[in-house]
Amino acid sequence: MQNKEDYRALEARYYMPAFSRELMLVRGEGSRVWDADGKEYIDCVAGIAVCSTGHCHPAVTRAICEQAKRLIHCSNLYYVPGQAELAQKLVEKTGMAKAFFSNSGAEATDGALKLARVRTGRKKFVAFTHGFHGRTIGSLAVTHKPAIREPFEPLGIARTFVEYGDLDGLRRAVDADTAGVIVEPIQGEAGVIIPPDSFFEGIREICDESGALMIVDEVQTGMGRTGKWLAVQHTGVKPDIVMLAKGIASGFPMGALLARGGLEFRKGEHGSTFAGGPLACAAGLATFGVIEEVLPSVPEKGERFRAALSQYSPRVRGLMVGITVGDRCAEVQKRCAEKGVLVNCAADGNLRLVPPLVITPAEIDRACTVLKDALG
Repeated sequence: MQNKEDYRALEARYYMPAFSRELMLVRGEGSRVWDADGKEYIDCVAGIAVCSTGHCHPAVTRAICEQAKRLIHCSNLYYVPGQAELAQKLVEKTGMAKAFFSNSGAEATDGALKLARVRTGRKKFVAFTHGFHGRTIGSLAVTHKPAIREPFEPLGIARTFVEYGDLDGLRRAVDADTAGVIVEPIQGEAGVIIPPDSFFEGIREICDESGALMIVDEVQTGMGRTGKWLAVQHTGVKPDIVMLAKGIASGFPMGALLARGGLEFRKGEHGSTFAGGPLACAAGLATFGVIEEVLPSVPEKGERFRAALSQYSPRVRGLMVGITVGDRCAEVQKRCAEKGVLVNCAADGNLRLVPPLVITPAEIDRACTVLKDALG
């Protein structure tokens, strides 16, 4: 590894400047990471809710290395080792009927939009304000934030945005040509916004009445992040289609599309060269095993965050924590990093914490102490 300044110069010369970043992280273990200068941090960002089992969990790294010695890639022209086994586990834990793998959450969203269109014969979608579903052309079409969507319009997908939580507005927006309603059970990029359970009950009712499909984006909230395998499971509502990614393979690029019985792609309707490859499935299966072990502890860890940060009225569901900070968000994020804790500013002045599910009580206490000091 080159020194930090030389590396920054190299990137500036050869890499498109799509990101704003300062730290150079070079190593991780559990809920901790180290930068190029050797400084240690408690990581409450976890690759944006990706490193569900922590950094470099031994079970995950071992599974990847062992699979890499046998078969790295074979394409979906052939049966893929681990693919059916991982699909079975996901189906059993989510209550869906079948799975299809992708390489990212955005790809999973694109697949969901395609599946909804081809099975309903309808063309339009309804999404929600402040929702985020990805940056591909399809997923961006149903992503609300104007600053990242409008420069790329027209996006070729008819959709209407309704205020998050507004069932009356949703009822007015859904019509006979609505293929699906796409919704996050908790809006992560918006800053951990948690609506009442009745919102999802209402969406289910409107979809049932209209024939539109209920599409739930669990890319950030799924895989145990909220204390259940899916965040929508807190509500008792069963969706038609679910998207997963982020925490599904501990940082190995992977996503998944899950659907209820009667909803599936037929031969030739969808495909992918890399999706659900041997390495991804090995990482996913190992990740699944670790999450099964730690999942019972997630609600308690979330309550530990809630109790420690209660004076700031945190929004907490498992290990998703949001605090409204306002204009000071960037300042608080910087002060936390200076004191050895990584947190993230989401939209609208909201601080977001999505640490690894394996974070320890002592690490939670330390992170909260630093955060409270930064908040003043």
